[in-house]
Amino acid sequence: MKPSFWTPLAAALAAPCVASAETPRTLTVGYYDFPPAIYSDAQGQPQGPVVELTRRVLEHAGYQAQFRGLPSARLYGALKSGSVDLWPGAPGKPELQADTIEGRQTLAQISLNLYYRPDTPPPSIPDSLRKHGVIIIGGYNYWPQVTQMLHDPQLGIRLHRTATHTSALEMLKHRRADYLLDYQIPVNQALKRLGMEALPHIELHQVAIRFIVSRHAKDSQAVVDSLDRAYAEMSAAGEDLSLPE
Repeated sequence: MKPSFWTPLAAALAAPCVASAETPRTLTVGYYDFPPAIYSDAQGQPQGPVVELTRRVLEHAGYQAQFRGLPSARLYGALKSGSVDLWPGAPGKPELQADTIEGRQTLAQISLNLYYRPDTPPPSIPDSLRKHGVIIIGGYNYWPQVTQMLHDPQLGIRLHRTATHTSALEMLKHRRADYLLDYQIPVNQALKRLGMEALPHIELHQVAIRFIVSRHAKDSQAVVDSLDRAYAEMSAAGEDLSLPE
């Protein structure tokens, strides 16, 4: 029997699809500068090990990342509006709880330390800070209990704000204040840049870094679940997911 007019069309429809795979969904990843973990370089491009780890996890989950650097207040606003899909950042922000879903996997733990000069006795918290100067980095958010302590009127702590970690270390070295409150990863980088020895310090808090997804992103719960699953699969496969200190 001769093939009918419809035979070629039917064969084409039955054949396996050989077209290219569907383009992965792009997720907008917001961040604010936290060098060397994540920051914008001189050309405005995202850099740092958190950038690379985020890209790897998103790719494993079937997404691609588009990074967007913002000041912290604008980043939080973008998560609330849904113009940013996710942030690899610190969970537990009260102002974000209603508008975000936090991942379960911990990407890193970053220590918040109180640094002091070698000629200064180890501090007792909070009594040693009473009526003393503490250097902090402008634009940074701290653990709520630490923020409350810094602004406790009964302690009378004098806050000295500066823009960079290197300038903060220089201020401490030149006795502009007795203590520096800062995160370990950027301080370690700044110490190397300045050629300074490691400083004594006490750890006040460990900050977890997790994927924080906007509830206003499309399929937000599915995005969180897929990123958590991807990270767990990569870890189980023996991939190195650690961040340099």
